[in-house]
Amino acid sequence: MEPLEKEILLIDKPEGMTSFDVIRFLRKKYGIRKMGHAGTLDPAATGLLIIGMGKGTKKLRNFLKMSKVYEARILLGKKTSTGDTEGKIIEERDVDNINEKQIKKAAASLKGKSLLRVPVYSAVKVSGMPLYKIARKYGYKNIKSPRKKMEVIWVRYHGACRQDKGYLVHLTIKVGSGTYIRSLAEELGRKLNVPAVLQHLRRLKIGAFDVKNAEKIATAV
Repeated sequence: MEPLEKEILLIDKPEGMTSFDVIRFLRKKYGIRKMGHAGTLDPAATGLLIIGMGKGTKKLRNFLKMSKVYEARILLGKKTSTGDTEGKIIEERDVDNINEKQIKKAAASLKGKSLLRVPVYSAVKVSGMPLYKIARKYGYKNIKSPRKKMEVIWVRYHGACRQDKGYLVHLTIKVGSGTYIRSLAEELGRKLNVPAVLQHLRRLKIGAFDVKNAEKIATAV
């Protein structure tokens, strides 16, 4: 990539890096301290990060309320403490009582606005402290996360296949700002009366910005 002259940079975040790891990496590479990003991705997630540099950091607030498109794979039959596969397994159940027709119908019913609990391991603040810090201090079992209005603008069902004793469901979802895909994964499970966990997440778009136009971290240096 050419020396940074832009105020906004699109990065395709790889798996295993935190969003701040990306900032730290770019700061070191380009010697620019004033950097930020619009919309955190969990370390296990991949995809689009909008990075603001210098004066561009002031523009980041314009991107925070934009809709987002994700590719998600949701595993039915398992529940974890974090809502994704990084957490401790707290429930497992056979899903022989459901079929793909039911899964497709339940996925379609995610569309619309719902009042859902945010993940316990999230940056949402309760009494001024991020939930994940409270969970680490007191244990996730002792935390009841707040509910929040979340919106699914559209959902596309790409199929489901058996995985061990569960079903792995492949979806593309467009959501409103502040919507947690981990919460939607668990909601899909509730609709089918089975535990569920988010196994894979990739952010494809933020507003009109597309990951196809983003620099992979290996080629951005």
